[in-house]
Amino acid sequence: MNIHAIAAIYKFEMARTWRTLFQSVVSPVISTSLYFVVFGSAIGSRIDEIQGVSYGAFIVPGLIMLSLMTQSISNASFAIYFPKFIGTVYELLSAPVSYVEIVISYVGAAATKSAALGLIILGTSFFFVDISIAHPFMMLVFLALTAITFSLFGFIIGIWADNFEKLQIVPLLIVTPLTFLGGTFYSIDMLPAIWQKITLLNPVVYLVSGFRWSFYDVADVNVFVSLGMIGVFLAACLLVVAWIFKTGYRLKS
Repeated sequence: MNIHAIAAIYKFEMARTWRTLFQSVVSPVISTSLYFVVFGSAIGSRIDEIQGVSYGAFIVPGLIMLSLMTQSISNASFAIYFPKFIGTVYELLSAPVSYVEIVISYVGAAATKSAALGLIILGTSFFFVDISIAHPFMMLVFLALTAITFSLFGFIIGIWADNFEKLQIVPLLIVTPLTFLGGTFYSIDMLPAIWQKITLLNPVVYLVSGFRWSFYDVADVNVFVSLGMIGVFLAACLLVVAWIFKTGYRLKS
């Protein structure tokens, strides 16, 4: 394992965060804070408790998960797409760095940035609502697994995309709607029976539900099922990444 190569790429990607601090950190925090104000304060004052939790506190895990997933995808996809765009990816592929080391460094940096952002948003939420964390260790486990999994997913998107527009298609048209429909602002128990069953086809439901359980000990689905779904998605992403490097899909052409 070439630790020096991993550290060099990792540090380069982390340094980019400071060069784009407003876009990488400040903007997502402000956007999420607006959700707290609009939904948590304005609308939350008119809604009763959900599963014994105040509405403002109830939506916090979902909002953190929304930012975590979108930022993980964005960070990882741009990180690998830009070297493709300017042609430096060929230098990377010809260097004495294995594919595993490339993935660890790029995905590790993207996951670190998105997980740190998630913790910043969590800290910010204490200024708006009263929050308790029933299972802090499991909260960190869900945070880390989700950041790694969606960073891998973003890495795949960055390799697949052949223009900047495609980098935004999946986060904007797929991930964000699935998150909004995945129990971010409500419990699926509030839906009619038929829609509860349909909603369970949305993989984001399991992520939001498991993450919310780590806060308030309440969940729409069993926490072990949530962990299993994250594991399945992580394994699927790893298989796709392995296939990409084995075939050279959109890397060697």
